Parts: sequence; structure tokens; C-alpha cells
Amino acid sequence: MNKTIVYTAIILFAVVALYACASKYEKASDPIDAAREFINGCLTGDVEKASFYMIDDAENHSQLLKIKRDFDARSNEEKFEFAHASILIFEDATLSDTVHIINYKNSYDNIGRKVKVIKRNGDWLVDFKYTFNGNL
Repeated sequence: MNKTIVYTAIILFAVVALYACASKYEKASDPIDAAREFINGCLTGDVEKASFYMIDDAENHSQLLKIKRDFDARSNEEKFEFAHASILIFEDATLSDTVHIINYKNSYDNIGRKVKVIKRNGDWLVDFKYTFNGNL
């Protein structure tokens, strides 16, 4: 077999595999979509999904890992309830055309929470650290 064909096949396979991995989640179309997908990842314990919709920085990842540890420590019944809870968004506070504060709760624990969603490089992403320090 010709080496060029083998190399071409390997490169083609790598590109297809990379594309498949990269397109596992769709980019958020607006701040509500980003918040909803991020919150869903948190409620289901899907850190990979939540991380995809979150600003990539050390503090955000640290906070997300705490959420994951808390989720893992829950009983199977609680995990089920959180995973099947509805996300109830009751306010989209628009601070600017690139910054929104989304006020929400889930139907299981019914506790009001906030996430900050920022448009960065054309993508809507959650700045999760805001949830713990609302002065950002």
C-alpha cells in the first residue's frame, strides 16, 4: 500500500475524530441557552458539559469541581431528583449586550441562584465564579 494513501487515511480519520469530539455539544445561541445548558450539566453531574459552557479559568474550574464533589456525595435518589428537575429561569437581567445575569432555580430544591453569562469571542459562556461572589 502506498505510504501517501496510508498517511492520508490517518489524517482523514484524525480530522473526523476531532470533529466528532468538538461537536459533542452545540455552542449556545444566546445567554439563556448557555445558562440552561450549564445548569443542566451541573444538575446531572455532567462536568464535561458544564465546562463546555463555562469560561475556562482556574477559579471557575475549581468551583465546578466542588459542585461535582457535592453531586457525587449525594444519595442516588437525590441525584435522580436533581437530574430530572426542571430549570426555572425567572429573570434575565441584561447588564450590557455582552453580559447577562440569569436568575433561576430548579424544581427539586427550589433555591434561587444566579449565573453570569458573558459573550466572549462570539461565544456565550457562564462565568461561574460570579455565583459565589456576586461582586464580579
